[in-house]
Amino acid sequence: MPEWTFITRHAVVLSLIAKHPRITARELGTQIDLTERAIRKIISDLYTAGYIVKQQEGRGLRYTINSELPLRQKSHREIAVGDILKALGLEKLNNR
Repeated sequence: MPEWTFITRHAVVLSLIAKHPRITARELGTQIDLTERAIRKIISDLYTAGYIVKQQEGRGLRYTINSELPLRQKSHREIAVGDILKALGLEKLNNR
C-alpha cells in the first residue's frame, strides 16, 4: 500500500516557495523527491490558478504568493492559503 500524507504535493511546493522565494524547480524536486518535470507541472498549476506570481530576477525567478486566495476544496473555501502557510509555521511570507 502506498504511503499517504496529510499535505498534498501542491501544498508542499507552495510551502517551500514561501520559505525560499528563489528556489528552482530542480531544488524543489530534490527536496521532495519528485522529478523536475512534475515540479514544473505543479508550479504551472499554482501559477495558472493565481496562487503564485513569477518575477524574473537576474538569471532566475522570484516567486510571490497570493496568500489571500481561498483553498480550492469546496468545504474549505473560507480559509485563505496564507492561513495554511501560517499554520505550518511560515509566518514570514513573501506575499502580496
